[in-house]
Amino acid sequence: MYSLNRATVLGNCTRDPETRQTPSGQSVCSFGVATNRTWTDAAGAKQEAADFHNVVTWGKLAEICGQYLAKGRKVYVEGRMQTRSWEGQDGQKRSTMEIVAENVILLDRVGGGAPASAASPFVPPAVSTPKDDPAPNPDDEIKVEDIPF
Repeated sequence: MYSLNRATVLGNCTRDPETRQTPSGQSVCSFGVATNRTWTDAAGAKQEAADFHNVVTWGKLAEICGQYLAKGRKVYVEGRMQTRSWEGQDGQKRSTMEIVAENVILLDRVGGGAPASAASPFVPPAVSTPKDDPAPNPDDEIKVEDIPF
């Protein structure tokens, strides 16, 4: 029996990335991406809606995302979906669905698409998790206490 856990989104960053370190020194970066969709309803009116996605990157990819991403930037994210659960300070169980990114492509230039210059350099478009990056093994369990947010 086969299964596939793959997520691909292309949208805008909804907030500046938060980069932190786990107690073991591993970099982790979280940011949000909004995707928009439009359709025509039964009455013929154009409808619009936005979906919001939480994204997490690890290792060198986290450091690069923390350095180059910013709110409003156009970004392509590819990875796997993961549900993370924890117990809140109030004792309630909480959970969230997030994309653990393996590939991030920056789709615009710094400064909103202006031509590259010394003051506004073009950011390398494709950033992937290097194969020798010591990012966590997807099969290893991630402990809630290791997640810094």
